[in-house]
Amino acid sequence: MTDSEDTTGFDPAELTFVTTGVSEQEAAAVTAVLRALLRAESDDLRAAPNGAASPWQDSQRAVRPALPRGDARWRGFTA
Repeated sequence: MTDSEDTTGFDPAELTFVTTGVSEQEAAAVTAVLRALLRAESDDLRAAPNGAASPWQDSQRAVRPALPRGDARWRGFTA
């Protein structure tokens, strides 16, 4: 991916390192991590469904997982 393909609006030139003595390799590593995080976040936002869910989808709920048994856990209605 080149800088011209970056759709996140991230400009590495705007980064300011407060720590002194940051090497070019360290700055490049930080830039790469930030770019990857922003790309992943924007991909997630693009993948999110647009619009409200239909009434049918709203009524669908996940099935409750099984309750674990054992000491200090739910055992029944009376204990």
